[in-house]
Amino acid sequence: MRVAVIGAGAAGCFCAIELRRRLRDAEVTVFEAAGRPLAKVAVTGGGRCNLTNSFAEVRSLASVYPRGESVMKRGFRRFGNRDVCSWFEREGVRLVTQDDQCIFPQSQDAMQIVRTLLRLMDRYGVILRTSSRVTSIRHDGSIFEVCTGGTSERFDRVVVTTGGSPKLSGISFLDPLELEIEQPVPSLFTFKIKDKSLTSMMGAVVEDAAVAFCGTKFKAEGPLLVTDWGVSGPAVLKLSSHAARWLAGCGYRAPLSVNWMGTIGEQEVRDLLQGYMDANPQKQVCSIYPRVLTSRLWSHLLMRAQLRDGIRWAELGKKGFNRLVNVMINDVYDIDGKGQFKDEFVTCGGVSLSNIDLNTLESKKYPGLYFAGEVLDIDAVTGGFNLQAAWTTGYIVACSISQLS
Repeated sequence: MRVAVIGAGAAGCFCAIELRRRLRDAEVTVFEAAGRPLAKVAVTGGGRCNLTNSFAEVRSLASVYPRGESVMKRGFRRFGNRDVCSWFEREGVRLVTQDDQCIFPQSQDAMQIVRTLLRLMDRYGVILRTSSRVTSIRHDGSIFEVCTGGTSERFDRVVVTTGGSPKLSGISFLDPLELEIEQPVPSLFTFKIKDKSLTSMMGAVVEDAAVAFCGTKFKAEGPLLVTDWGVSGPAVLKLSSHAARWLAGCGYRAPLSVNWMGTIGEQEVRDLLQGYMDANPQKQVCSIYPRVLTSRLWSHLLMRAQLRDGIRWAELGKKGFNRLVNVMINDVYDIDGKGQFKDEFVTCGGVSLSNIDLNTLESKKYPGLYFAGEVLDIDAVTGGFNLQAAWTTGYIVACSISQLS
């Protein structure tokens, strides 16, 4: 049997290794358009490779997989995060779980993961062809013709693992197959905000904030970072992921609501401020504030609430009190575009899940054609979840092919 794997990223290399472990007589060839394999793995997690997550704080798979939760739910029964950890540990990679439940190699070096995968590909005789861009795949009965430039080869099975593509042209080699494609749009990005009163606080961090788009159900929680262009941090990245397609539809212009107190609601904030007022009537409001906020951010919120400098708690009044409560839990800014999150390059969209058998990841239209990784309409929030999807889907495809052989 001859198997072509198109794309030498995490899903492709992992799938190729597992294929050769199971099918020692199969010839497995990996085609990679770039000059070197696993380039994205080498830079993910800031060059440390956040290869999965403990999932200890994940309420549901839908909360971390805005698209593809149905595939991941099935996949986890066969190859979940613990299986990933065991797989790499068996290959000599020691792992460490951070407080935020992200799992990294103990070496904190993404190249250890890259070297491990390449070593295994070499050990199992996987053929790796870099600088070899696939231009089309054609189906001829039970055989697939894979074209690269002016040449073509015939394979019994084909696995597409080219990763996310921000433009449809990136997966144009699939055009002859006439598959249903979900329009790709960016996911995991920061928000640009032109309000100088906010961006002047560049570097300010709130460890537990909540963000939402006004008038929608899109919301997220977590650390928030103020930057010189707007806002970033896990809360923002999660929100961008869940609202990726909606944001693209509105041209990345939308009102963003920030609850600087995180999950604390209006009544709790009222009670908190009332306590400050009762205990410190003659002290200035700027000197008494929640310790989850910095003095600089508190001053910013007082300005947003239109409170004059030096105002005392006893002078706040009902209107001033209400304005302060509102700005603490519903501080609204207009997003004016998106920025790029340097550690992630994630795309929402790709090959529609309606094309494939969710249990095997095989094409319904073309038996013998499989998909794994982000080329599918599967993507996740930051935290190791996207690489987990690559390992899981790559594993499922390898098992599916070997079981049918």
